[in-house]
Amino acid sequence: MEQYQAKSDCLINKTILITGAGDGIGKILALQCAEFGATVILLGKTVSKLEAVYDEIEKMGKQQASILPLDLNGATETHYADLADTIKREYGKLDALVHNASQLGVLGPFAQIEKSTWDEVLQTNLTSQFMLTKALIPVLGLAEHASTIFTTSGVGNKGRAYWGAYSVSKFATEGMMQTLADEFENSTLRFNAVNPGATRTGMRANAFPAEDVSLLKTPIDLMPTYLYLLSDDSVDITGQRVNAQ
Repeated sequence: MEQYQAKSDCLINKTILITGAGDGIGKILALQCAEFGATVILLGKTVSKLEAVYDEIEKMGKQQASILPLDLNGATETHYADLADTIKREYGKLDALVHNASQLGVLGPFAQIEKSTWDEVLQTNLTSQFMLTKALIPVLGLAEHASTIFTTSGVGNKGRAYWGAYSVSKFATEGMMQTLADEFENSTLRFNAVNPGATRTGMRANAFPAEDVSLLKTPIDLMPTYLYLLSDDSVDITGQRVNAQ
């Protein structure tokens, strides 16, 4: 998938929702999706960042994006239901959902994890994704082929000391993806998880502050994997954990 060569119109007529679209991998993915023809729905909690991405897409002369400000740590089922209704009303369907937003929490000994930190990480990384996916499944079902991408991690299938809540949340994310893929195996919906690997992002810098960032791949290097899973070239791929590097 790293070598995938996306056709210039591979996402034409597709509507794609990306969480955490204000910076990092989410921002670059939003710009790439727009470049390849998609209408992008930018979801995040910092409006100014979303507006900056929106403006970049406008300058590209591509399909107009839309902004959905939402704090995944505080959103309720009603918020997600309203969001699904809005997308159905405005676009008629949803072709793809990318769960990009994640929260690192505090790295340290398991016995020192504060419950508030645990709750916040699991809410953002897992529970909000459950609620958002559940609300959007009917709208995804209106597309000819629909792709949902979860974001996992190297600590999402092999635990690592001091990664506590984040590691647990990614194990659960992979489990949720596999459950959905199995449940919708004979349908037009597919579910996969991408492990971005060591990438030059703000979250990575927080986890490894002394790391030489010049040795890391950038978000743009990961895009072939995402574009493949979003395009119709991957309609038969579901239930997979994909390493982007």
